[in-house]
Amino acid sequence: MTLEQLIIGLIRIGGSLPVLRWAFAGALIAIVVDFSDLFLMGWLHLGGIGNYQAFDKLLDLVYMATFLIVALRWQGPVRTIAVALFVYRIIGVAVFEVVESRPVLLAFPNVFEFWFVGISAQKHWWPGFQFTRSSLIKLLLAIVVLKMGQEWVLHGGQYLDRWVATELAADFWHWLTGWF
Repeated sequence: MTLEQLIIGLIRIGGSLPVLRWAFAGALIAIVVDFSDLFLMGWLHLGGIGNYQAFDKLLDLVYMATFLIVALRWQGPVRTIAVALFVYRIIGVAVFEVVESRPVLLAFPNVFEFWFVGISAQKHWWPGFQFTRSSLIKLLLAIVVLKMGQEWVLHGGQYLDRWVATELAADFWHWLTGWF
């Protein structure tokens, strides 16, 4: 393990912990920190990361485990769906590790992440809201559509593989400030 992997790993693990105290805000922090490695890899030059996809999926399991701990406190169908989505994603990550093919991640999208954020938002902002079967199905379908779009960008079309995050941010900043 390189020093770069160790630093990024510790940051990602630390970014996962707030969800245990503040489900909704902690989930948003964990997701932002999850993307931070894309910037950190551009700034740190301490040995690199050999197989980024495997490294990233391993660290994803840390924040997903904290999400699951919180979701296990929920009751009813939102909990059952969360557990099923978590298990589905874990199966997908295991298959990905065996076959090392990114299209596998399209077949096993991390819908659990978006589900957790959605239910955590509901519990934070609308704690008295009661889901019906219809509203649960609509929410789940909307989440699947959004997540599949994200998974396609990341793993299907691999559109973000062409850029380094720091260069993309700098280019965006120059474009934005060029208007002034």
